[in-house]
Amino acid sequence: MLAPIVLSLLLAVALATIVWSGFELFGDREDPLNDRLEELQSHAIATSASAQRRRGGGFLDNFLYTISLVPGGEGWLRDNERELAHAGVRQRRALAVYATFHFGFLTAVAALAIFLERNQEPAQKFVAITAAVLLGWLIPQQVLHRMVRRYRRRLQEALPDAVDLLGIVLGTGLALDQSMLRVSEELEYIYPELAAEFSTVVMQVRAGQERAKAFQQLVRRTGVEDIKSLSAMIVQSERFGTSLSQALKVYADSLRTRRRLRAEAAVAKAGIKMLFPIVLFVLPALFVITLVPGILSVLHDIRQGFGPPH
Repeated sequence: MLAPIVLSLLLAVALATIVWSGFELFGDREDPLNDRLEELQSHAIATSASAQRRRGGGFLDNFLYTISLVPGGEGWLRDNERELAHAGVRQRRALAVYATFHFGFLTAVAALAIFLERNQEPAQKFVAITAAVLLGWLIPQQVLHRMVRRYRRRLQEALPDAVDLLGIVLGTGLALDQSMLRVSEELEYIYPELAAEFSTVVMQVRAGQERAKAFQQLVRRTGVEDIKSLSAMIVQSERFGTSLSQALKVYADSLRTRRRLRAEAAVAKAGIKMLFPIVLFVLPALFVITLVPGILSVLHDIRQGFGPPH
């Protein structure tokens, strides 16, 4: 009688952990500017992520420190920290909250499997628990990978319009920092992800960081090849004193062409992707609707033909 109660309490605690960490990690942020400033401050103060974890200072920091002690744990934390940055989640506690979410989900799935298979044979129980642990470990990773792909796709979709607008604003005589800030203000409600990235670069430059290094950090944060090309173009133009507005107009046309080609490729793949749902779900229903009435009519006629004469 004690084991089901313990499993129920463990499952409840794990579900509460998942809900709390989900709200903390994926919820709307009330003050995005403050989050950006905290990110810049944490990057300036911390010498390394491992040294910052060793200092402790709270439950989440101690939890990360405990994970880093496990063989391979430090590498897992670094990989997930990089993935979270590429997904646009860059609060100071993002890694700790994500790790809590990950292990809370793993615990909930494993506890649920143990609870459901408590009366089964040991071999079947072992298989079920192993499958639950694998799913509990892989599903949060896949969710994070999907967040990264979605964030990069939004940046790529916003980049042609932003580059075109940046070239227009530069043509009016404004400096690059003022132009990027103006573009980020104009795109704040249309493309908030790219607007936030531009404003972060401007804040870094105004804080005294070199522009080339700020753009290098932008490339590392996003991991998008188009942004890497844009950053290289801006740095080279500033270094050699060439006209940037004209180059941005040409590059914007190239980006729009790439976006159109990506859309055409997605449309071309849609037919192949729809093939399997049509074969598995639509065609059987269509066969039932079209053939069953005729088959029933034929069977009815045959039954009447072999019936007793009147």
